[in-house]
Amino acid sequence: MASTLPTPRATEETTEPASDVMGAPKSRVVAVVGIVAVILIGLNLRAGITSAAALFHDLQASLGYGPLVASILPSIPLLCFAVAGLGTSWLSRRIGVEKSIAVALAMLAAGLLVRSVPATGALLAGTVLAMSGLAVCNVAMPSYIREHYASKTSMMTGLYTFTMSGGATFAAAVSVPLAQQLGSPSMGLAAWGLLGVAALLGFLPVVLHTHRTSRKANEEHVSMWPLLRTRLGFLITSVFTLQGLLAYAVMSWFAYILTTQGLSASESGLQFGLMQLVSVAAGMILLAIGSRPGMMRPALYLGSGTTLLAIPAMLLLPTSFASIPAVMFGFGLGIFPLVLVIISRSGRTTAETTAMSTVAQSVGYLIAALGPFGMGLLHSATGTWTLPLLLLAAAALTLMVTCHQLTSKRTAIKAGPRPVA
Repeated sequence: MASTLPTPRATEETTEPASDVMGAPKSRVVAVVGIVAVILIGLNLRAGITSAAALFHDLQASLGYGPLVASILPSIPLLCFAVAGLGTSWLSRRIGVEKSIAVALAMLAAGLLVRSVPATGALLAGTVLAMSGLAVCNVAMPSYIREHYASKTSMMTGLYTFTMSGGATFAAAVSVPLAQQLGSPSMGLAAWGLLGVAALLGFLPVVLHTHRTSRKANEEHVSMWPLLRTRLGFLITSVFTLQGLLAYAVMSWFAYILTTQGLSASESGLQFGLMQLVSVAAGMILLAIGSRPGMMRPALYLGSGTTLLAIPAMLLLPTSFASIPAVMFGFGLGIFPLVLVIISRSGRTTAETTAMSTVAQSVGYLIAALGPFGMGLLHSATGTWTLPLLLLAAAALTLMVTCHQLTSKRTAIKAGPRPVA
């Protein structure tokens, strides 16, 4: 069976009102529980990353690992997002989107708790397990929102990314003092496993409800790799890749850069928290702009352009003005929910959306892993952050050009990816 995949613009105009998995209207209780579950999941999806980023300097001093591990550690989330994310489409077809998310949350909580062991091996193993759980959630959540809240994709994506940024901000701001209170950076990391347990418990009612009410359906299988041969699929994947490379390079090394420039670990953590806090508001602002007819391109320009301007600010301004690049980088991070909305609207069925989400995130995160890893190696080789930041500026400029192409009329007219039965 062959059919075309609607573009983001077309999908925005033709989406039908949401119903539950069976096609019957959701009850108010089920809808509220589902919203609470989305909030709890969102709180978890970056806290495990930003809490570690704020503690990288202390973790290296405490555990004694060398520059190679220091460069690999911030790249693990992206590598896991790429590799583990590839299996999400298969897992969702086997057990359903909801059960896949539940399995992922269990992996996340277990991995974060493993990091309580003060050893480099436990830190790496726990990070791999936790980030693999996050990978499944990353891919499955746009499909979950598409399936359960089809008429409210912008609102639910905004809520999801708002809580994601909120959790990241809180984790970044309190990780250092929390670790100090608990006596070690390892325990400071492990404490976030309790938040993962809360998300799993909060999501179980959704899993039980869909298990009782769903019927086994012969859903079409959409092959994800042919999507890269379409203009729409290639551009969505490219935009996701570039924003991911920029976001994780900045989130991984921003606090560390400030520390090497003379700020204390606590001060650097506070600036990192400010960056994450701004990203919360920026995501909502850019999402509100981009949801208006014809305004997706200006919103994408605004997000990518602010990131581009933040880099010379980081290079040229003294650390006493660190809040300026922190605010600018934070605003640039707000582009992420726009990309998620585009993915959520990129298919007429859950299978199509899952395929697009899988290929964009798996390929995107695999390439984006070069950002934090490359920055660490270049800094070790050159002894400065100048060359790594200049390369980030080139990536930000490329992102602006790719966003322009994605929102062009040519992309909107072209046929989208074709599912293979």
